[in-house]
Amino acid sequence: MASVIAGADIAYVATVGAAGLALAVSAWAWRLDARARRSEAALEAELETHADLIATRDACLALMREVRVQILGDADGELRAGQVFGDPDLIATLTQADQAAGDVLIARVRDADAARLKALVQSGVAFDLALQTDEGVWRIEGRALAGSAWLRFTDAEISAGLGAGDSAAGLLADASPVPTWVVDSTGRLAWANRAWLAAVKAGSLEDALQRQLTFDRGAEAIVADALRQGTRQEGFRWTATDGRRKAWRILAEPSVGGGAVTAFAIEMTEAEETRDTLRRHVEAHDETLNHLADAVAIFGPSKRLAFHNTAFQTLFDLDPAWLDERPTHAELLDRLRQRRLLPEVIDYAGWRARELEFYGATQATPDDSWSLPDGRTLRVVRQPHPLGGILLIFSDITDELNLRSRFNGQIQVQRATLDKLNDAVAVFGSDGRLRLHNEAFSTFWGPSPHRFDPQADFETVAETCRKVLPDAGLWLGLKARVADPDPESRVAVSGEGRTVDGRIAAWQTRPLPDGATLVAFSDVTAQRALEQALAEREAALAESQALKREFVGSVSYELRTPLTTIVGYSELLEASGELPERSRQHAGAIRIAATQLARSIDDVLDMAQIDAGEMDLSIQPIRLADLLGEAAEAVRARIEGRGARLTVSIPRGIGEIEADRTRVAQALDHLLDNAARAVSEGGLVTLEAVAGENEVRLRVSDTGRGIPYHLQPHVFDRFVRRERGGPGVGLALTKALVELHGGWAEVESVPGEGATFSLHLPRMAAAAPADGLERFDTAGPAH
Repeated sequence: MASVIAGADIAYVATVGAAGLALAVSAWAWRLDARARRSEAALEAELETHADLIATRDACLALMREVRVQILGDADGELRAGQVFGDPDLIATLTQADQAAGDVLIARVRDADAARLKALVQSGVAFDLALQTDEGVWRIEGRALAGSAWLRFTDAEISAGLGAGDSAAGLLADASPVPTWVVDSTGRLAWANRAWLAAVKAGSLEDALQRQLTFDRGAEAIVADALRQGTRQEGFRWTATDGRRKAWRILAEPSVGGGAVTAFAIEMTEAEETRDTLRRHVEAHDETLNHLADAVAIFGPSKRLAFHNTAFQTLFDLDPAWLDERPTHAELLDRLRQRRLLPEVIDYAGWRARELEFYGATQATPDDSWSLPDGRTLRVVRQPHPLGGILLIFSDITDELNLRSRFNGQIQVQRATLDKLNDAVAVFGSDGRLRLHNEAFSTFWGPSPHRFDPQADFETVAETCRKVLPDAGLWLGLKARVADPDPESRVAVSGEGRTVDGRIAAWQTRPLPDGATLVAFSDVTAQRALEQALAEREAALAESQALKREFVGSVSYELRTPLTTIVGYSELLEASGELPERSRQHAGAIRIAATQLARSIDDVLDMAQIDAGEMDLSIQPIRLADLLGEAAEAVRARIEGRGARLTVSIPRGIGEIEADRTRVAQALDHLLDNAARAVSEGGLVTLEAVAGENEVRLRVSDTGRGIPYHLQPHVFDRFVRRERGGPGVGLALTKALVELHGGWAEVESVPGEGATFSLHLPRMAAAAPADGLERFDTAGPAH
């Protein structure tokens, strides 16, 4: 029974489970149906939306002047058109209203560029190209999308945004002042704006195409490179337009895919001219700096050497190649320190850091000086550069400092020298102000020293001095010499004046090279008194000289008469045969003594006449051979009487001189008489003539005892007693006679070996050169 109950329960449970399952399935089915209805409603709504979008797209595409073609390929590789949509009028225009419009368009593209079309279909490589048709230029774009290839045909001008349509971009490009043009894939002009047409002087695009005008060959080459390489190209060109050169920057920008190139010509004439002017200005500036004696170095904002002139390289003797590497300022300082061309400092690192701090300065710093180990001194000028960085100027002032030191020393020496002068000296500048004066100038103008302001003007100084020397004309003339720049006024003048205290003041001015004027005053009172005394003494002396000459003349003439009588009677006694021999000898001695006395009197008279300036010379040509021969014959007997010889030496052809024959013979007679007294037995007296360039020397030599050295300077002095005898008038007269002829006399002697007297007479007439000698001895002419 228990098993029966158990079976009933199982059946009940199964029935209940089946009913529940059916109920659950019904509920699930209801849910699915409701969801399906909602999904269907959503799909219908989405379809309506897509339909609206597609309709809107088709409407928009129909509004645009473009055509799109889908390309399909079969197993044989043949291409055919899929979907074709776009502007119906454009489709009809491109395909000539052919029913297979898509295939016609694909064929036209294949004819234009089959390779690009194949690459698009097989590899999805996009391209752009321009297609020239009878209706105009059309842009063709090839693109791949989701395994399909599409072609898009549009008007090239409108697609480029550069057409003459009503679009804002087209109007803006056409009105642009920059010449702009578009070329297609074949390099043919597709479009150009008004600026381009004006540049090539074309009325329209059709006119430019018909005349095959181009902007510039070089510009077209740049556009061709951009079309060939598919990358942006830039270039620079100069063109001649309306007789004027213009500079252009050419930009060639290829379109996506390389089907066309848009070119722009931007005028750069003004910029290039400005750049060229700036370049020339910089070159001229650099050239000017290179001609400066001062060393110039410019460091840029990066603290690197941007410029240096030749003097900088020379001053520090740096390697030009190293300077061309543009070292930094710190590197330059280190290099100069290695070469000991910087001031020696204890803390070099700190000193260099302070040097580099000048880059932050906003204005020029005070000049600095560097004392280098090699003894040079440099002046260093640092100032900010307008373009950034710093400008350094180095000047070698070593010579300037030395010159300044020497100048200051010279000024001090001049001041000390002027202060030691007794004359009152003042120097006035060209502006009329007192620059310099010595102590004597301050004390000259009064008993108590007057102090003058170093910068006092001439009027102030003159007002003080006028109280001592009240001469209005003097001070007016001095002012003209000091302040008047006229060269006629700047001349040296002098004069004298008398002060209020009775002194005689002499003044003089001297113009100085720097435009200043020196004025000197001196007290010449004592000098003028001395001059007056000397003048009075000179007058008394002249009077005494006249009395002396008169006395000498009177005495001489008084002595001549008795001497003539004595000589005459002594000659009669010598000639008389009634006197014994000894008496005749005495008479001869009387005659000789009287003759010598008469000769001495004549010499004294001649000397007096020469001293008085009353002796006149009778200049005439003299044959020297005759003159010397006569002089020798006159003294030969006396020399030979002393047991000596006389030799005469005359160069053959010595010619003549122009002189007073009597006076030259008188001078020779005195020299020969002097030699005759000096020579002893067995000695030799030589009379010779020596020809010079412009003179003739007459020499008388003897082998006597000579003249002591201490007497030789006085041998020609008058009235000096000599060891050779005589009153000492003959040699003095000889010297005076030679000097009257413009010549001079000299003596050469070695004590114990004789003496040589020479008379230097100027030759006033031309003479033949000496080519031989004529000698005369005691036997007469030799050879």
